[in-house]
Amino acid sequence: MTGRRNWIGAAFLAMASLGLASEAQASGTTDLAHLHAGEPSRMPIGWAQFCADNPGDCRISRSPASVARLDDRSWSELLAVNLRYNKTIEPITDQDQFGVIENWGYATSGKGDCEDYVLEKRRELIRLSWPMSALLITVVIDKEGGGHAVLTVVTDRGEFILDNQTDKVLPWSKSGLTFIRRQSPENQNVWLDLGRFLGRPDVVTAAIAGSR
Repeated sequence: MTGRRNWIGAAFLAMASLGLASEAQASGTTDLAHLHAGEPSRMPIGWAQFCADNPGDCRISRSPASVARLDDRSWSELLAVNLRYNKTIEPITDQDQFGVIENWGYATSGKGDCEDYVLEKRRELIRLSWPMSALLITVVIDKEGGGHAVLTVVTDRGEFILDNQTDKVLPWSKSGLTFIRRQSPENQNVWLDLGRFLGRPDVVTAAIAGSR
C-alpha cells in the first residue's frame, strides 16, 4: 500500500526468498509457509496440569477450526502482543519460582518461563478475537539445543512464531527452531507430532543464542 510499511508483504517475501526446495519440502509433509502435523503425540504434562488449574481455558471450541486473516491491523497486533509480554514478564525458571521442574500457568507474579509467556500471549490474542484454533502452543528445541515452547499463529499468509527469546515475529521457516509437537487446531487438548522439522531448512548453522 502506498505510503505504508507493508510488514505482511515483507514477511511473505522472506518465506519465498528461501529459494530452492528444502529437505522439508522434499518430504512432502510440510512447506515453507505451513507446517503439517502428523500422528497424535504425547500431551505435555504441563498442559494437563494447566487445564486442571484452568478448565475454562482448555474448552474444546464448537466452531470449525479456522486460520487467522492477516492484514495490517492483525499484523500490528501480533507485533504488539509479542513485544508487550516479552518486555513485561521477568524470566525465571519454574524450579526457582515454584520449586518444581514444570509448572504451566499465567504469569500472575510478573515472572515466568517460556510456557507462561506463551499462555499470556495466547490469552491476550483470544481476547482480541483471534480464533483459538489459530493459536497453537508448540514444543520446540531452541537454537541452543534446549527444550522450549512458543506460540505458533496460523494465518492465511503462513505460520508465524511468537517467542520470548526474540521480539521479532518470524515465519516458522526462518525461526531457527526445531519443531517437535503442537496442539491440534480442531482440539487443543490433542497434541500432534511435527517430525522434528528445522525452522531454517535451507541453512545449517551452529547453535547460537537467541538475540533481540
